[in-house]
Amino acid sequence: MVNDAPRPALPRPLPGAVGLSHLSAYDWEAADGVCGGSPHLHLVCAEAYVVTGGHGAVQTLSPDGYRDIPLEPGSVAWFTPGTVHRMVQGGGLRVTVLMQNSGLPEAGDAVFTFPPKVLADPEAYAAAATVPPGTGPRTEAAARRRRDLAVEGYLALREALVSGDDGPLRAFQRAAARLVRDQVPRWRELWRAGALAAAERTGAQLDALAAGDPSHLGAATAYRAAPTRLGGYGMCGRRDEYALPGTTLPYRSP
Repeated sequence: MVNDAPRPALPRPLPGAVGLSHLSAYDWEAADGVCGGSPHLHLVCAEAYVVTGGHGAVQTLSPDGYRDIPLEPGSVAWFTPGTVHRMVQGGGLRVTVLMQNSGLPEAGDAVFTFPPKVLADPEAYAAAATVPPGTGPRTEAAARRRRDLAVEGYLALREALVSGDDGPLRAFQRAAARLVRDQVPRWRELWRAGALAAAERTGAQLDALAAGDPSHLGAATAYRAAPTRLGGYGMCGRRDEYALPGTTLPYRSP
């Protein structure tokens, strides 16, 4: 029996159903003397940095090598799923982050570069990755411990990759995939409701235009959103978050 019930759809997401946040990179010094965030990868989401202030870099590890990409106002850097990335603070670095598949990163599409013994134990991983809510000293201390543990694993991966051995990086990618496997059904629903629905809506609009029917333009409107949390402790830095599209409202001129 075919299920003809409509799939849930996000109400008017941002273009392409992307996620949006603003980051101020951490200025905490790590074991290697570098200030910055917690290295990690995403399993199915590409990510882009649009630099709006300050300077710094993003360090990336992928099977094709190690990169240290300078960041300055006006520059854009992006990386595909499976790329380990570490945001580096050089001074006042401020970045607008665009994430593919809005909702998936918040649902767990990210794995920190913790050492292998932590990655092998889902409970130990969850404990190390969890930061309590809020912006107080307890939350900051937990975020710093998480960053330091991720840097510990990252430095070992980078050392091997620079020496020509991508085995540890590929092993980390496999471990990351194992950790998130049980979450995939939930991610699939979010993808169907967001990015896939947005693409299918465009297809339907193209079909309508080809048939001479512009009726979808009658529903045209504008939306606005404001940050729902300021200065939270994210993976890479202090994070201003938007709950999109759930809190978006039609824009009305003041």
